Amino acid sequence: MTKETGLPHSMKTVVTAEQMQKRIRDIGRQISSDYEGKELHVIGVLENGFVFMADLIRALDLSLVCNFVKPYFREMLQGNIATTEIFFAPELEVRDKHVLLVEGLMQSGITTEFLIRNLTARGAASVRLAVMVDRPSQRRVLLQPDYFGFLIDEGYVIGYGLGGPLLGRNLAYLASADEDLQPSI
Repeated sequence: MTKETGLPHSMKTVVTAEQMQKRIRDIGRQISSDYEGKELHVIGVLENGFVFMADLIRALDLSLVCNFVKPYFREMLQGNIATTEIFFAPELEVRDKHVLLVEGLMQSGITTEFLIRNLTARGAASVRLAVMVDRPSQRRVLLQPDYFGFLIDEGYVIGYGLGGPLLGRNLAYLASADEDLQPSI
């Protein structure tokens, strides 16, 4: 068995492992320069951001504190209008801290915007956003990452922490896949 076992044969590499690592080193240098002399609180958004965050923090030449948050969603009907409530845990103490929010993939930006507003309201000195894969064509809010790896508008992208619920997250590269990656039981 290999890392690709169980994944669709139609996958197409869109970003190689070497391209990923070069871009992360570039982003790391930029962030290290931007926060020189400051302590940075890096918050990874689970589940898509964990691989990117692991590589990114090793590329930072800074004093830093690492945390993770996991967003939860609840759909509600208020009259005839469907709304989505967003929660995340744990709630972190960020007052007067410089925060870097790390996401593996940003699409609509709704959850990310919510997290940024929440961290800012908690008194963070600053909140910036680093995203490995930005998909601006899916954006539903006016939000741009401060640092991004790649603009990709391929269909479904797997690898490098992104993927189906169970498969593909451990690939060192990004690939597009058209097939449903839900495991068959």
